[in-house]
Amino acid sequence: MRSVRMLVVVVEDEGLGDEGLVRPLERAGCVVVNTFCGGAAAVEWLSRPREVDAVFLDANLADLGGLKVAKALGSRWPLVVTTSNPAHAADAFEWDAVDYLPKPVTAMRLERALRRIEKEGPKVPSWLPASPGRPRYPVQAGQGLLFVDLEKTTYFEVENEVVWAHAGRRLRTQWKTLGDVERAFPGWGLLRIHRHLLVRLEAVLGLKSTQGGRVLVRLAGGEELEASRGGAPRLREHFRLRGPGAARAVI
Repeated sequence: MRSVRMLVVVVEDEGLGDEGLVRPLERAGCVVVNTFCGGAAAVEWLSRPREVDAVFLDANLADLGGLKVAKALGSRWPLVVTTSNPAHAADAFEWDAVDYLPKPVTAMRLERALRRIEKEGPKVPSWLPASPGRPRYPVQAGQGLLFVDLEKTTYFEVENEVVWAHAGRRLRTQWKTLGDVERAFPGWGLLRIHRHLLVRLEAVLGLKSTQGGRVLVRLAGGEELEASRGGAPRLREHFRLRGPGAARAVI
């Protein structure tokens, strides 16, 4: 039994009874706070602030494909992709999932997934000062802390389990993963453009496609970041650009 009970949501295309994930998760010491038999209802429910530590998502959803649900949820919570089709194992990591869980689920394999979720980092502490009008976050300043406005931040990067904020200079935060940042500020216009890069969309001045098909993101302050193959489509979708070369006209 886990010392701290993990709060999870289950989104499955199959029944949620004995063959589903609910009972194995409960036996592993988790609290299943909600279950969904389709992606649309899950996305709608999770669009509001929720006390959730992780989402278990079936890759084979009839109403919405697993990819659409994963994109809609973003990276606000650690994601575990579940499926009986081994071909979806590679998809799980394209969706920035922390693990892939094959069905039927075994206790040993489920425990490994839960350990990976725990390694992703704790939830953002409740003392984090943030208000609807002016969200802020703490960074290290000598022996104390300094609170920085989110609107002054251009992007966050993670390096060796330390999240650094870029707000005119590089600042060390209290977070260990970019998922921690996303969970602290859901709905505040943050987008993962690479496994280690999270940009504030309002700080994006333009996009540029390279000869190799990559996308460069130009930020306020003059910095340029390279988006991954998975991050580039998310940028194009947000800015309503069509086609790999569409970014050339923006910058």
